[in-house]
Amino acid sequence: MTNPTVVLVHGAFADATGWIGVISELRSSGIPVIAPSNPLRGLTSDAAYLASVLAQVDGPAVLVGHAYGGALITVAGAAENVVALVYVAAYVPHEGESLGQLQGNFPEPPLTGSLKEWTYPLLDGDCGVEVTIEEAAFPSVFAADVPQDIAGVLAAAQRPLAVAAFTETASAAAWRTKPAWALVAGADRTISPEVQRFGAARAGAVVVELPDASHAVALSEPTRVADLIRDAVRATS
Repeated sequence: MTNPTVVLVHGAFADATGWIGVISELRSSGIPVIAPSNPLRGLTSDAAYLASVLAQVDGPAVLVGHAYGGALITVAGAAENVVALVYVAAYVPHEGESLGQLQGNFPEPPLTGSLKEWTYPLLDGDCGVEVTIEEAAFPSVFAADVPQDIAGVLAAAQRPLAVAAFTETASAAAWRTKPAWALVAGADRTISPEVQRFGAARAGAVVVELPDASHAVALSEPTRVADLIRDAVRATS
C-alpha cells in the first residue's frame, strides 16, 4: 500500500530545517515527506495556511507538529485527508482554548522569563508584537542537548512568533476524531513536560517519553522522533 505523506510543521523560534534528521530518516524508509514553512503570525492564519498546503497534498497525510506546530495540526488536522496526528514536544489545545489558557493551568516554564519583544508593521498601519528567545538563554531553554556551537547558530537564526499566537483560540480539535501519537520531551524548558503530558493524555495519544530530551528533540533525537512517526504511518497505511 502507498504510504501517506508526512507533513512536518515546525514551531516558534525555529524553521523547517530543524526537521533535517527526521526527514532523512523517513525518506530512508520510503515515506514521502514535506516540511512547509510555518508563518508564525497567529493560530488562525497559520492553521489556514497549513490547511491550504494539505489541500494540495495528493492522498492521505500524517500531520506532525513540534511545539506551537502542535496547535496548528490540532486545527488544520480536521481536513478530510488527514489520517493521523503526531505531537512532538508540543501544545495540544482543545477546541475554544488558547495556548495562554492551556499554559496558564501549569507553572510557567523557563521560556517565559527569557523572551525578548520586537515590533513589526501591520497592514493597517499599526504595529504588532512578536517574541524571540534571548540569545544567551537560547541554548539552555531550547536546545540543551544540542552541541553548543549548533545551539548558538540556532539562536542567531531563530524566527519570531507573533504574540497573537498565545491568545487566539483553536477553532477545532482534530484529535477528537483522528488517532494521535505524542512524544514528550522530559527535560523541555520551553513547553513544560507537564503541559505536554496533559495534552497528550486528553487527546488519547499513544505516548513515548524521552526523559533527557530538550525542546529541540527533533534535532537531538531524530531517530526516536522518526520511529514514532513511522508507527503512525504504519497504523494508518
